[in-house]
Amino acid sequence: MMDMIRPLRIRTAWLLVAVALFGIWAVAQDLPAQNEAGPPPTEAARSEGAVVPVAEEEPIPTKDLWSIIVQGGPMMIPIGIASLILVAFVFERTSSLRRGRIIPKPFVSRFLEQMKQGDLNREQALALCDENNSPGAAVFAGAVRKWGRPAVEVEQAIIDAGERITNGLRKYLRVLNAVATISPLLGLLGTVVGMIRAFNAIATSDALGRPELLATGISEALLTTAAGLTVAIPALIFYLFFVSRVDRLIIDIDALGQDLVCLISAEDIQARQKGPAQK
Repeated sequence: MMDMIRPLRIRTAWLLVAVALFGIWAVAQDLPAQNEAGPPPTEAARSEGAVVPVAEEEPIPTKDLWSIIVQGGPMMIPIGIASLILVAFVFERTSSLRRGRIIPKPFVSRFLEQMKQGDLNREQALALCDENNSPGAAVFAGAVRKWGRPAVEVEQAIIDAGERITNGLRKYLRVLNAVATISPLLGLLGTVVGMIRAFNAIATSDALGRPELLATGISEALLTTAAGLTVAIPALIFYLFFVSRVDRLIIDIDALGQDLVCLISAEDIQARQKGPAQK
């Protein structure tokens, strides 16, 4: 069942990204029309004392998300895509790394209790692990396959199974790390592009006393920087959080595996057989 759900989650995540790309592309098509402004006042008008209208709106939008996206320039498109990738994979990892899914308590408690009571043989224990199909059960199955072997071999089987499980649990965490790394770089690139536009405005016109010529470039530079950091900081926080959760889960699985070693290793089996014989 989970093997069917995982591809569905992946397809849903990329579908969200595609929808976001289309929406932001539609916004970008309106940039030329929305950025058009009336001709700047001429020098003659300035010398005659004409009153230059003062902009009623903030030169850099901070309250309207739509205006922020529009004024941020083309670099807001990849930053917006990165933000949606972040949201999609955070939801996916939050669902996949639930403790009840990785280490189902009812199964673990019942399995270890039956092993202690001697109610299970090797084939029955493997069947229960395969039926549960959780990461914790996969580690137990690796240990059960070494039933009756020395404790060192059983522990090594647990370590090998744990490494395979760890790789599976850390899947997609690289995506969060990539978003945390790339987003501020995209914001920095937008800053550079915005400053280039501002300097071009200075070089190609008489910008002295006309800050409106610099507003577009500077606002684009600041907005893309802020947007990149706004995406990167949560991405880094979630990445560290999920890495920590995976480490805790692996430690708990290893501790449960050690309890199983004490039940199926050759040394412990012989010790239990000698106990009743001596009595």
